[in-house]
Amino acid sequence: MSERWTRKQVVSAIVATVLITVLLGWLAVNLAGPEKRLQRKPEHRYAVTDPQFRQEMGVMLGPALLSGNHVVDLQNGDEIFPAMLKSIGTAQRTITFETYIYWSGEIGKQFSAALSERARAGVRVHVTIDWLGSSKMDSALLAQMQQAGVRVQRYRPIAWHSLDRINNRTHRKILVVDGATAFTGGVGVADQWLGHAQDPEHWRESHFMVRGPVAAQMQAAFSDNWIKTTGQVLNGAAYYPPLRPVGNMDAQMFLSSPAGGSDSMHLMYLMAIAAASQSIDLAAAYFVPDELILQALMTARHRGVRIRILVPGKHTDSDAVRLASKAGWEPLLLSGVEFYEYEPTMMHVKALIVDRHLVSVGSTNFDMRSLRLNDEASLNIYDSGFAERMTTVFEADLTQATPYTLAHWQDRPWTERFAEKFILPLKSQL
Repeated sequence: MSERWTRKQVVSAIVATVLITVLLGWLAVNLAGPEKRLQRKPEHRYAVTDPQFRQEMGVMLGPALLSGNHVVDLQNGDEIFPAMLKSIGTAQRTITFETYIYWSGEIGKQFSAALSERARAGVRVHVTIDWLGSSKMDSALLAQMQQAGVRVQRYRPIAWHSLDRINNRTHRKILVVDGATAFTGGVGVADQWLGHAQDPEHWRESHFMVRGPVAAQMQAAFSDNWIKTTGQVLNGAAYYPPLRPVGNMDAQMFLSSPAGGSDSMHLMYLMAIAAASQSIDLAAAYFVPDELILQALMTARHRGVRIRILVPGKHTDSDAVRLASKAGWEPLLLSGVEFYEYEPTMMHVKALIVDRHLVSVGSTNFDMRSLRLNDEASLNIYDSGFAERMTTVFEADLTQATPYTLAHWQDRPWTERFAEKFILPLKSQL
């Protein structure tokens, strides 16, 4: 009997070893970032206004800089949702919409109704929603759209053939109407984005309406994941009409995806920081940078660049991110970086302003998940007038924020210090 049990134990041990090996292998594949991994930060060689900076941002990193655009900032749900829904309602030929968060609730019903109405009117409507981000979506809303003729795709649902990519989510927020009017920014389809950030239940947010030639790049950004999900190419004049100049802003749409083995978004941020000569203003809903970005920020500060970073305060949807973020602030505070915590509600804005000339907005957070694991999209606008407008918005938010000093960091409670030790090993996943 003992021999028979020993054999069973051996078999059990082998099976357990195989399962553990498979599990560890699965975790390693999912936690890994892109194959290309930056090792050194770029050096300061020119300013963001230098033609060489634009040359390298447009040629070395991929998306061409296009002139003739007009970008309007939309602040909070009271401005964002009416503009998006109005644009959807005017669609004549095509609507393409990709988002991470799509939940039920009042605004979810409004979007589903608007998209369904256009589909019934003969407009070709394509929607990509992240499988994880839409987990709280009412199935009735999904059925409503599909019955109306909306083509809805869930991005990377759990399946045996895609278990190696389950940690790679689409975090992009892109809406394009008739190939000509586009939106991007930080907003999701959920009721916490309604209102005007008037209380902790209604978030602070920025989103952007775009017209001009760069709208075609935003359409291509949607198509990137539509092809991955369906294998279908969306082309023709209904999706890519001729776009005439409608303004005087230069812009480009950046994409990143670990599936493409690219570190382009990471490099774009590093190059923008390296080019700063006077100021960096950053509104970061989630600020958990890697060592290269920390070094780049401190190097910029040491050459005299003023750096102001606005982050959420006590109202946050992730205490773990807040802990992991604060744990790394000491060297930045010592170098003179200014931190501010937004007080009224959750601050979900993602905006980088460099030398009051370059503005980068979109879905990308200043954390390793955005830079290495998620599919992201960010719009760069090169225009001093727009940058001044966004600086005004940034400084208005600072009036509702509390400065966080080195003394605050040194006096943070022991409970925070203790929790940091458990959170920091996981910061690449936050």
